[in-house]
Amino acid sequence: MKDKNTSPETAPTAAGNNNIVITIGRSFGSGGRVLGRKLADAFGFSYYDKELLSEAAKRAGVSREFFEKSDERFPSFFNGIFSFAFGMSPTSYFTGPTAISDDSLYRAQSDFIHSLAEKDSCVIVGRSSDYVLRDFPRTVNIFVHAPEDVCARRIRDRDPDAPTLEKARAKAARINKLRSNYYNFYTDKTWGAASSYDLTFDTSLLTMDQIVEVVAHYIRLRFPDALKAK
Repeated sequence: MKDKNTSPETAPTAAGNNNIVITIGRSFGSGGRVLGRKLADAFGFSYYDKELLSEAAKRAGVSREFFEKSDERFPSFFNGIFSFAFGMSPTSYFTGPTAISDDSLYRAQSDFIHSLAEKDSCVIVGRSSDYVLRDFPRTVNIFVHAPEDVCARRIRDRDPDAPTLEKARAKAARINKLRSNYYNFYTDKTWGAASSYDLTFDTSLLTMDQIVEVVAHYIRLRFPDALKAK
């Protein structure tokens, strides 16, 4: 579990930064990326999801393909190497051009998330970004979910690797377990628990556009200067 003490990758933001950062945690198939895109488009914010991987991999000095293997997955042995820092002041161990600890990969990604928050208002999907930015004063942390059958139908309709509802359910269960283990390991919170976020939505009850309206209203109430009235 991550130490609550401020570390380099979670340093407080510079004074006077008025950026708004929306973070989105999501169960697989619930539409988190779709919502993220809609929020970014509606508010004129930057949007980041898979783009994080490429930049963080570059900063860590490893290939994108290697970095993707650890994306939102519970730390494991990489080339026989494991950092026992458990998210606290990790040490990088290199034995070759692609050998790097999971903690170092997490730090590289966390550093980049902070640079995004400092740069401009944005939407960041996944990567425990709500926790990474816990000291950033103007974040809105969202979690989206949906009933299992709803998620399974969405996955089946978009994913050629899950052409049946049975395979879609199995894939959702596997990926949700990976995401939960990753989040719970690197933070002191619980993935998917309402208390870990500012807003949670069942995406089967409202359209994405309706959720955008709710989020916009929430932001205007909490940060009156953040969004221009439409």
